[in-house]
Amino acid sequence: MSETLDPVTLQILKSHFEAAAESMAYTLLRTAHSAFVKETEDFTSGLVTPCGQTFASPKDLGATWFVGLDYAPVIGALESYAPGDICITNDPYSGFVCTHAPDIHLWMPIFAGERLICFAVGHIHNTDMGGAVPASLSRALTEVHQEGIRIPPCKLVEGGRIDQKLLAVMLRNVRMPEQNWGDLNAQIASLKTAERKIHQAVDRFGIETVCQAMYGVLDLAERQARRLFAAMEDGDYVFTDYIDEDAPGGVPCRLKLTVRVRGEEAVLDFTGSDPQLQSALNMPTGGHERHILPLVGYNYVIYSLDPTVALNCGLTRPVRCILPEGSVVNPVYPAATGMRSLTCTRIQGIVIGAFARAMPERLPSGPSGGGGILNVRTTDTVTGRTVMASINPITGGGGGDAHGDGLDGSNSFLKNTPVEITEAEVPIRVLSYGLMADSGGPGRHRGGLGTQMTFQVFAPNSVVTARNRDRVRFSSWGVLGGLAGATCSFVRNPGSDAAEDLGNDDVVRCAPGDVLAISASGAGGWGDPFLRPAEEVARDVAQGKVSEAAAARDYCVAIAGGVVDVAATQRLRDVPRPAPEPIRFGGSRLAFERVWSEAAWDRLSERLFALPVEWRFFMKHQVFALVAQDGEAAADPVAAVERAFAVASARHRHVAAMGGEQKEKAA
Repeated sequence: MSETLDPVTLQILKSHFEAAAESMAYTLLRTAHSAFVKETEDFTSGLVTPCGQTFASPKDLGATWFVGLDYAPVIGALESYAPGDICITNDPYSGFVCTHAPDIHLWMPIFAGERLICFAVGHIHNTDMGGAVPASLSRALTEVHQEGIRIPPCKLVEGGRIDQKLLAVMLRNVRMPEQNWGDLNAQIASLKTAERKIHQAVDRFGIETVCQAMYGVLDLAERQARRLFAAMEDGDYVFTDYIDEDAPGGVPCRLKLTVRVRGEEAVLDFTGSDPQLQSALNMPTGGHERHILPLVGYNYVIYSLDPTVALNCGLTRPVRCILPEGSVVNPVYPAATGMRSLTCTRIQGIVIGAFARAMPERLPSGPSGGGGILNVRTTDTVTGRTVMASINPITGGGGGDAHGDGLDGSNSFLKNTPVEITEAEVPIRVLSYGLMADSGGPGRHRGGLGTQMTFQVFAPNSVVTARNRDRVRFSSWGVLGGLAGATCSFVRNPGSDAAEDLGNDDVVRCAPGDVLAISASGAGGWGDPFLRPAEEVARDVAQGKVSEAAAARDYCVAIAGGVVDVAATQRLRDVPRPAPEPIRFGGSRLAFERVWSEAAWDRLSERLFALPVEWRFFMKHQVFALVAQDGEAAADPVAAVERAFAVASARHRHVAAMGGEQKEKAA
């Protein structure tokens, strides 16, 4: 359909579509009510074909990791569309377009006369959708029913008239209905902005040309992605990373990826990732081979290799994913999914890591992740009013790469919320907010620093939620000799006799006067740190990004009184050292893998996936406990796993048999 459209017209309409999507985003940004939308920018806007393929989205506004989202499952869930319709869903298990309950997705058909041209689409992350905890999300939740009200695909507005009954049910079930209602109106306004822009394009270029261009930009993105694969060496590239805990107080969760590059295509195989969890970290994909969540990191890789690519569904055509059913990357109902954003962040990292094995000179080191997105529910002690709002994402940094240092305090798409806005929205006092010195991984190009915030609450029964907490144990990684970034922390009443390390806790109930200090981890460094010019290290020290002690330890640069000691630096750098490693992990991971090696975990995964879904998480924890008690585990980890699995199976086989006998009697 796109072959007859000349390249100039195609580029003009590509720009028009992107501008329409950006206008949608600006409308939403300027009219939203919640800080998490209007400041942090956790939203999307875009245009999709009648069959649901995203052909335009903003480059710099909102949640850029949703580029390529396929709306086909929810569009197809409704029988018909007419002008004035606006549809809604936030159910993670209805088509797997929405992936956790706080994300409200809307889509609106755009007609020219009686012809359906496309859909305007978008989502916002609501600060709260009801459920067991304020802000709806916690690692501790175990089933989707605890995570707030769920709305299946349906019409919110039909023929221009809003369904007041549906709206009333939704607003009755959330903690701050005026916030949700305000943001919903902003979403609707953004969709109508898209309608005006598409009608302008039709008036100027004609309906046939506009429709040709929609499919033409998808074909363009596909061609660009295929060219990048053709330039990549064929091979199998394996990368593994861990989430600190698979449940509160649990054991690590492994995420494993094998990227198989063949010619102009690739397969992303997540076989070997953990079984689905009894926590909210599951990533709902329905097993769809081009689901956007496992492909977020892939889109980042493609855009890093070629910033001129068209950001749309066409990029995903040369790839497909293998997502084992009943795994953390393809859970079955009713697994909780609210914290899938943490898992998605880690998945982004392993995709970048796998492609970095193929071309380390062109891709960045490990991103940070795990800093936490903060929400506070408290009481204004002056007015007595209950307040609940997002106060800030505590972001990490971007990985260093061949071109320079990683960005400080800028991980993924989340934007900084100014302290003045935070204190105006929520009755707390921000005591400090800034970058964490020495958190970025040392390298020829340093990893980005993580941020930190210290704040105080004043009312009793205040609740702070900090979703996405992670990287307390396992840090990011360095590339081509770069070192891992620092881990993060979460402390109540730091520096006092009552100081409490909160680890990865994500729901904290506070007393009046409690102080919370939270930091994000740093990103990995790129290249040998000893090759970083001494004057650049001195500049980092002067700016407070690197301490003098870290300059000497990590970069072998001696600095006294802000001045480089050239002779002392030369002596430090003349000491022989091992050759730089292609990928360098942090000490905690290396120690952990002395027992839990790749082979040992592969054997455990093989055993677990032979079991029914409901047994896998339980048996994993049984095996971990037994391996921890096995004094010979480090000598032969695979054998230790086999011994532990045999013991655990024997222990529980008779219980399963008893259940079978009981079922037979009942029958």
